[in-house]
Amino acid sequence: MTVWQRWLEDPEKSRARHAFFQIHYWMGMGATVYVFLMSASGSMLVYRNQLSKKISIEWLVNLHKNLLFGSTGRLVNGVGAICLTLLCLTGAIIWWPGITHWRRSLTVNWRMHFARINWDLHSALGFWCFLFILLWGVSGIYFSFPQLFDALFLLDPADHFTDGGLFWLSELHFGRFGWFAEALWTLIGLVPSVLAFTGFFICCRRVIYKKHSNPNRA
Repeated sequence: MTVWQRWLEDPEKSRARHAFFQIHYWMGMGATVYVFLMSASGSMLVYRNQLSKKISIEWLVNLHKNLLFGSTGRLVNGVGAICLTLLCLTGAIIWWPGITHWRRSLTVNWRMHFARINWDLHSALGFWCFLFILLWGVSGIYFSFPQLFDALFLLDPADHFTDGGLFWLSELHFGRFGWFAEALWTLIGLVPSVLAFTGFFICCRRVIYKKHSNPNRA
């Protein structure tokens, strides 16, 4: 069986998948709180214009942009956005369960036990919301490190196509395209926080399982 055939039919035995899983696992553990904060605050800020007429939301804006720590927080936010992007990409790779079971990973079986529902929810939400999360990750990198995207203008500083693309990247981050888009962005904006919770539970369960399966391990 070739590497590609093993990946298609039985990916759990693939060394490459195991490597990507480890990256996803440990990065997810480290970024849980960050993802939760960005998800919750970002969903609220979709309605920033409406909320600002009733209450002051400067603290919330500062939290989402700079983590309340100015330029240092913006730097950390950029690193967090890179982690979110990598989580999204590695998650897409390890999501593939094989030809036989791929349809099962698209839905949640609510009749199963909690651990299985948690796993299915993490897998299904990650699949269906992949493009949204990738968008927020990449646009978050752009907001924190705009100079990295200057390379796109090296060939033509007046490249209107690239300039327009970056403009729409910014607009898509907030989803201010009318009431339907705002409602959709607010709802899906909470998905990363759900993924953070379900992913953290999966990680904790793996640690507990390994500890009980090897009680003599220090």
